[in-house]
Amino acid sequence: MDLNSASTVVLQVLTQATSQDTAVLKPAEEQLKQWETQPGFYSVLLNIFTNHSLDVNVRWLAVLYFKNGIDRYWRRVAPHAISEEEKSTLRAGLITNFNEPVNQIATQISVLIAKVARVDCPRQWPELIPTLVESVKVQDDLQQHRALLTLYHVTKTLASKRLAADRKLFYDLTSSIYSFACSLWNHHTDTFLQQICTGDEAAAANSLERTLLSLKVLRKLTVNGFVEPHWNAEVMGFLHAIFERLKQFLQCSRSVRAESICRDRLEKTIILFTKVLLDFLDQHPFSFTALIQRSLEFSVSYVFTEAGEGVVFEQFIVQCMNIIKMIVKNYAYKPSKNIEDSSPETLEAHKIKTAFFTYPTLMEICRRLVTHYFLLTKEELTMWEEDPESFTVEETGGDSWKYSLRPCTEVLFIDIFHEYNQTLTPVLLEMVHSLQGPTNMENTNAILIKDAVYNAVGLAAYELFDSVDFDQWFKNQLLAELQVSHDSYKPIRRRVIWLIGQWISVKFKSDLRPVLYEAIRNLLQDRDLVSVLFFLNIYLPVDDFEFRTDQFLPYLESMFTLLFQLLQEVTQCDTKMHVLHVLSCVIERVNMQIRPYVGCLVQYLPLLWKQSEEHNMLRCAILTTLIHLVQGLGADSKNLYPFLLPVIQLSTDVSQPPHVYLLEDGLELWLVTLENSPCLTPELLRIFQNMSALLELSSENLKNCFKIINAYIFLSSSEFLQMYAADLCRSFCELLKDITTEGQVQVLKVVENVLKVNPVLGPQMFQPLLPSVFRGIIDGERYPVVMSTYLGIMGRVLLQNARFFSLLLSQMACELGQELDQILGNMIEMWVDRMDNITQPERRKLSALALLSLLPSLNSVIQDKFCGIINISVEGLHDVMTEDAEMGTYKDCMLMSHFEEPKATEDEEPPTEQDKRKKMLALKDPVHTVSLQQFIYEKLKAQQELLGEQGFHALMETVDTEIVAQLQEFLQGF
Repeated sequence: MDLNSASTVVLQVLTQATSQDTAVLKPAEEQLKQWETQPGFYSVLLNIFTNHSLDVNVRWLAVLYFKNGIDRYWRRVAPHAISEEEKSTLRAGLITNFNEPVNQIATQISVLIAKVARVDCPRQWPELIPTLVESVKVQDDLQQHRALLTLYHVTKTLASKRLAADRKLFYDLTSSIYSFACSLWNHHTDTFLQQICTGDEAAAANSLERTLLSLKVLRKLTVNGFVEPHWNAEVMGFLHAIFERLKQFLQCSRSVRAESICRDRLEKTIILFTKVLLDFLDQHPFSFTALIQRSLEFSVSYVFTEAGEGVVFEQFIVQCMNIIKMIVKNYAYKPSKNIEDSSPETLEAHKIKTAFFTYPTLMEICRRLVTHYFLLTKEELTMWEEDPESFTVEETGGDSWKYSLRPCTEVLFIDIFHEYNQTLTPVLLEMVHSLQGPTNMENTNAILIKDAVYNAVGLAAYELFDSVDFDQWFKNQLLAELQVSHDSYKPIRRRVIWLIGQWISVKFKSDLRPVLYEAIRNLLQDRDLVSVLFFLNIYLPVDDFEFRTDQFLPYLESMFTLLFQLLQEVTQCDTKMHVLHVLSCVIERVNMQIRPYVGCLVQYLPLLWKQSEEHNMLRCAILTTLIHLVQGLGADSKNLYPFLLPVIQLSTDVSQPPHVYLLEDGLELWLVTLENSPCLTPELLRIFQNMSALLELSSENLKNCFKIINAYIFLSSSEFLQMYAADLCRSFCELLKDITTEGQVQVLKVVENVLKVNPVLGPQMFQPLLPSVFRGIIDGERYPVVMSTYLGIMGRVLLQNARFFSLLLSQMACELGQELDQILGNMIEMWVDRMDNITQPERRKLSALALLSLLPSLNSVIQDKFCGIINISVEGLHDVMTEDAEMGTYKDCMLMSHFEEPKATEDEEPPTEQDKRKKMLALKDPVHTVSLQQFIYEKLKAQQELLGEQGFHALMETVDTEIVAQLQEFLQGF
């Protein structure tokens, strides 16, 4: 691409690509895409975006295309890579001038220079860093800033490389420019402080921007540029200087107007100082040892004493707390139980920590956390009054909550209390004891203090296990506080119910559960929305190991009704999801006993599903509720099909965008619907059309897909297979070409179930799969679990469809070019040899029955393998025969003579319709209807009649005498 002739054309197309008219835009984008691989294209783009007289939007687009081209075509090994000659020209052009007037474009140019540096610096671009350093020194403000911005992006990119050789290069780079970076930072920092003192805010803002950029450079160099930074005096000098600079900047914040640009940059710089310390502590904990004392003194002073009043702001407090937390929790600072196993560095750091965290210091930190930082603010109380539902969502984990001060203070409290629980437990207990008894309703501060102290006791529940008799506290104090209805007591009611939620899994007698259920019901009846939601969001009273259905049943009707009313009243998706989750847990726990009370919920869910069209996570919660509802209703869930089946159809249709969110729960719902279905309906059968695309996905949901297929087979094999067997067989053939061993077994189990349910038509329907099964057996499949399934499939065919087995045998002999008897002999020999691969007793008995079904026979191959067949048969007898001690005889423990409704104990789930179907199927299965003992006797007797006494005796002599003796013992009485 000739630069002179091409520039005009490229400029014109770039201009068209900025158009809002798609008719102009689309062709321009296509043309630019074609030019991406043309030699000289990026040189033209460089000329365009460095020409400040051109339209800003065109230059912006040129920069973006250049940056994307670096990602795709800069590396030598890339297809259509940019030539080395053009790259050399581009590198030189990129650092010729640092005078871009537009901030956004300047940032993009800095980023793309950094991308090139990641690949080429320093080997192909040794002049980059020296050029940037020289450009940073110039007096021109714009050039200085742009060069500094580029230096930051380059150091940030190079610091992120992780290969050993790249790390070494970055260490070398750091050692060459670290002194300069320190002096540059000090210069800009001093300049800013002088200008802020003289009141020149505009100049101060410019200097502060350079201070911020130079500090960002130093952060990357300090954290990533040294192996053992504590041996470098300049590094440690810079880190120690941070504390003085922080004090100076915090003092400056007093005089800077809150609404000014300078104020925003000042706070960013202050936070960046703390990030340098946190990063250094994270990457170099032992090098940080010399800074532990000063970091703790500084952070505790500003956060927990009057020193911080009027100067600290929320994000700074969060960062200081993170510093304290990281020092307290740091594994590198914790000695081993055996002190001799600890390193000197660990012991030194631990010594400094121990010396700092004295009893007075810990007590003050604990008290300030609880009585200052834990207190509800005026803004929070106002939000509670105006929008209680939003307040609850925020308090229990809303997005903005994650980044606010409150969770940070709570985490710090938990960590410090865990580390120093012996010291702090008496302090917290004394605070609790001072608050016993009624609280003045008019004293808002006293109520908020009690709320905060109760919060602390909940957070420290596990640490206080041996120190608090929670059962007595609940009966004597907390229960009474839940019953105080005064409006100003709302914070305590909310906190008490949350506190119970924290302690119930730690220390709460089962006998007190009914009293708790009564209290929750009262809160629901009183419409104490925040208290109820707070409890439901934090802890579910039916969702724990101690739950007893009998204790909850007296409250089931009223609780379920009240929860349903709450579900209708709340408006936010998060809240509806939480209430649905509780309803689901209730349904899951009480199971069939929910049936009388779910009518209202069943009627409401279709409306909620429709309303939640734009809220996929709420729809996931509805799906989960439906799963438990279907399980609770059992066969009666058929009444839900008009709503249920379209929901399953949408959730499992991969052509519909919502499937990304709904598929996993949709498949689970589909499965439980089939398991609990009393019969196959046309609509339920039609949904299976979704399965073909699901099998093609080959995702982590494949296992549930196979369970669904099996459920259809058990539900109505003839109708289902008549419609879908051919498609299913094709899908399986494709799957088996590229699937894991576990997936292969799942496919084969489906085929095995088809043969079990329909032994006559099943082999014909899945005939294309059976030759690979046969080959797997005679080739000695190496994976035992696969071999076991192969033998299970072939056992079904041989035992229950001998005619088809003969056809398959002939087909295999033809395909392999071997004699039929030779193929049969190889199969029997491998079957006998690999019998130990089969671990399931049902399959072991099936193998014995299948091989015995070859008898009686005059076939020389079968007679040659007679010994192996008898060996397997005796092994099968050992597996399934149990001795009747009274009668002194043996019986087959797998025999089933009649159908008995499966009975479930209180701890077990009741049997599903599918469980009943499997039981009925077992009554037709030879494994459960044919006595192996009787079958062996009849087959041996028939063989004896066929061969005559002498011939049969000769055949039996091929069997080991010990095996014969065992066989005779099992056949006593015949």
